[in-house]
Amino acid sequence: MGEQIYVIAGKEESLVNARCQELIDRLVDPQDRMTGLLSADGDQLSISDVLDELRTAPFLTGRRVVVVKGADEFVSKNRSALENYFDKPSATGILVLTVGSWPKQTKLAKKLAKVGTLIEVIPPKRYELPKYLAEYAQRTSKMKLDRPAAEMLIELVGEDLTLLCNEIDKLALFARDEKAITSKHVESLAGHNRIFGAFEVIEAMIAGDPLQAIRRLRNMFEEDKSAEYTVVGAFAYHLRRMFSAKALLEKGAGPGDVAQKLRIWNNKERFFTQLKQTSLEQLGKYIEQLAAIDYAVKTGQAKTQVAMEQLVLRLAG
Repeated sequence: MGEQIYVIAGKEESLVNARCQELIDRLVDPQDRMTGLLSADGDQLSISDVLDELRTAPFLTGRRVVVVKGADEFVSKNRSALENYFDKPSATGILVLTVGSWPKQTKLAKKLAKVGTLIEVIPPKRYELPKYLAEYAQRTSKMKLDRPAAEMLIELVGEDLTLLCNEIDKLALFARDEKAITSKHVESLAGHNRIFGAFEVIEAMIAGDPLQAIRRLRNMFEEDKSAEYTVVGAFAYHLRRMFSAKALLEKGAGPGDVAQKLRIWNNKERFFTQLKQTSLEQLGKYIEQLAAIDYAVKTGQAKTQVAMEQLVLRLAG
């Protein structure tokens, strides 16, 4: 690997930051960071700040590391100065840039290939997410995250790694006395408001009250800044649980057994009332139409709130 310039590129901020921290840990000993490390966001640094730091002789350390995070705009604004620096980098300074993208045909990218290292950060695929999240929880909080809890979190929050990691950070604090994050913790903290919001919208849908359903849906978007990414997951989670419960009841299971098996801890009476008002076939159609919306949103063919409102009006009418 090159030793003077590193560029860490990737769309997932949490992954890029984790890789950046690993690099810092390798380059700078903890006791040297007071004098041997400068780390700041790109909008907080000027090009002269960065170059001066890199060219200043290190004090009590063998080298000086300068980290510019979120540096896409910083690079765009200072491309010429950076090209000159890449031609003759400091012998005692190490520059680290984190960016969302790094086009490989630019003059700067070609110069980097000669004097430094490009680290491309590729997010895990959907099937790899539970393992990644468990490793993240263990690495950052020394907490165990079991697979059912990870799967529930992904279903509720979506596949955005930054959102998922933020939720795990909160869950680790919430469950710190137990040393493990379980499905119950996820539902209580990360999912309660979202699941209950979906529960209330579906309740109004089944009752044939479209105005109330729309009002409750809009409340979900107003009260949760991340609703654009999490509402579909919350609905999917609740509808799948309803489908599973209905199927178990039709096979002869009692409500108590169903509640225990599916971990239905809250609003049990209202949950089973909803089930009485709908059929397995109807629930299956809800889930199919929700899957179509999820695909349309992820492929940029629809906006979450508009698509969800159209679905609610269609199903409640």
